[in-house]
Amino acid sequence: MNAIAKVIDTLNEVLGRVLAPLIAIIALVVLYDIALRLFTGRPSDWAFDITKMLFGAHFMLMAAYGLRHHAHVEVDVLKRLLSRRKQAAVEILGYLIFFVPFIWMLITFGWSFFMRSYSRGETTYGMVSIPVYPVKGVIVVAAVLILLQAIAIVIRAIQQLREEAA
Repeated sequence: MNAIAKVIDTLNEVLGRVLAPLIAIIALVVLYDIALRLFTGRPSDWAFDITKMLFGAHFMLMAAYGLRHHAHVEVDVLKRLLSRRKQAAVEILGYLIFFVPFIWMLITFGWSFFMRSYSRGETTYGMVSIPVYPVKGVIVVAAVLILLQAIAIVIRAIQQLREEAA
């Protein structure tokens, strides 16, 4: 089971390190649009839509990396007072009762959201029609990555329970 958790961690670590610098591309698009607006008095027809899409995709895809590094906000005031064994049990229950069902719904509804967009050939409404379905597909990919990372966390919590029992 530890090997599965390590593979998931490695996957999210590599993807996070590859995707993190892409925020610089978003910044360059914004700077381009600002410069164009400054020098020509008119923004580009595509930069605003591209910026929203790239930022949304970046945010979603970095969520699993954030979960891997415990960068998300956790309210663990009460959990800190518990023993390590009880902390692991609370973590398992929390992920199985709250987190996994929510992520499963995100995958399920995200897939239908993506498929509807893809089947309709949905595009943006601006001057330049940019396809929207790739960004909506990111919702599903990100949810799967987050679910995998949650599985790795639960595996580690189960190992913690086993070690404490021994």
